[in-house]
Amino acid sequence: MSIHIYSLGAAEEVTGSKHVLEVDGRAYLIDCGAFQGIRAEADRKNRQFEIPADKLEAVILTHAHYDHSGLLPMLGLNGFTGNIYATPATRDLANIIMMDSAKIQARDAEYLQHQAEKKGEVFSWKPLYSEQDAINTINQFITVSYNRPTWISPKIKLEFFDAGHILGSAMAVLSVTDSEGYSIKIAYTGDLGRKGKAIIRDPALLPPVDYMLLESTYGDRKHESATDALEKLAEIVNRATKMNGKIVIPAFAIERTQEIVYYLHLLVDQKKIPEIPIYVDSPMAMNATSIFQIHPECYDDETHHAFIKHHKNPFGFNSLKFVSSVDESKKLNDIHEPMIIISADGMCEAGRITHHLANTISDPKNQILLVGFMAEHTLGRRLQNRELEVKIFGRWFPVRAEISQINAFSAHADYLEATEWLQAMDTTRLKRIFLIHGEPDVQVVFKDHLEENGFSSIQIVKYGETYEL
Repeated sequence: MSIHIYSLGAAEEVTGSKHVLEVDGRAYLIDCGAFQGIRAEADRKNRQFEIPADKLEAVILTHAHYDHSGLLPMLGLNGFTGNIYATPATRDLANIIMMDSAKIQARDAEYLQHQAEKKGEVFSWKPLYSEQDAINTINQFITVSYNRPTWISPKIKLEFFDAGHILGSAMAVLSVTDSEGYSIKIAYTGDLGRKGKAIIRDPALLPPVDYMLLESTYGDRKHESATDALEKLAEIVNRATKMNGKIVIPAFAIERTQEIVYYLHLLVDQKKIPEIPIYVDSPMAMNATSIFQIHPECYDDETHHAFIKHHKNPFGFNSLKFVSSVDESKKLNDIHEPMIIISADGMCEAGRITHHLANTISDPKNQILLVGFMAEHTLGRRLQNRELEVKIFGRWFPVRAEISQINAFSAHADYLEATEWLQAMDTTRLKRIFLIHGEPDVQVVFKDHLEENGFSSIQIVKYGETYEL
């Protein structure tokens, strides 16, 4: 039996997750994410679609984030007609993300066409895919719940385990069996979550496996505790209130937004912060929040208890307002009183957050709160680096607002949490760990740390390089 793996994304980088498992010449794709970062480079990478889509037997989607699901519609456009396996919540969230991406691309194409006509230039940029392509992709989904082993081919059995990363996120364990009954187990962690996060359950422990593809986003960093994070969040809100300023929080529409709203609700209930207006300025976040409400199978005990036992909605309270229209979003600029604005995109590269940053970043009474990972070459990373001046919409803005960061809201395990998770499992069967989804320097640190803690044969996966199992 011949088994190989290789990666076409998230190899020595943190976006564009695409990993291929080949068994006796038959290919299976795990995740099909979009690259994010410098726009021209990301667009080039996303169009350079090297996946043999027409030869794929099946696709497995670990979770709905754009850097894991964003290029799924391109599979169908390149000839893939098979099944896409995901949990029910992942299917619903991926539907929102793909449709939103198609709409944004259509708007971008219209804008660029208009700009080219004004300059008398030839317009050539086209969207990667349309809304109809996204709809066609959703029709290929087969939903599989956690801990329900499913044969996806005569030789391969798939089982999803809760990854504790976002709603519906899963780790995929693939059991590859030959004609004589010999079996090899391969685990893909997708994005590994953390213990004690609000709303969703802790990451599950996996059964013994032979090989593991392990994410390494925070392979050199340790997050604050949830208690420290709540105290810091309360300090930031109270400081902004005293200064009559705004708090702008760039956050991904899925998971991070709902978690921050949950924590703000908790702080108001505990009377640690005043009840100031909270605006979630993201149509996608509004839709995603409704999906959170219909997937109680993903809740942890505390959230399940709040919803089911007390019929209390942790995602909505009096101070919270969802902003849907562009006009409503613009009107927030005219309100001169303390408020919190949560808006996407989480890395500040697109969407309404860019407008809010342009309108608040040069006023010292305002605060920009970063709550997630910022990839290289993004506006979010430049803010994280405390650059004195940043470019937004082609204009330079002096950074006078206070920049704060709370890593405890990250949905990724840090290097200690990932190590503890590994140590809690039976790894006596584990032959090799492949590190994916991390920046090169970070992966070297994480590899050294794992080896110091008794894990041997750690391989940092390189783009396009084939590894035999």
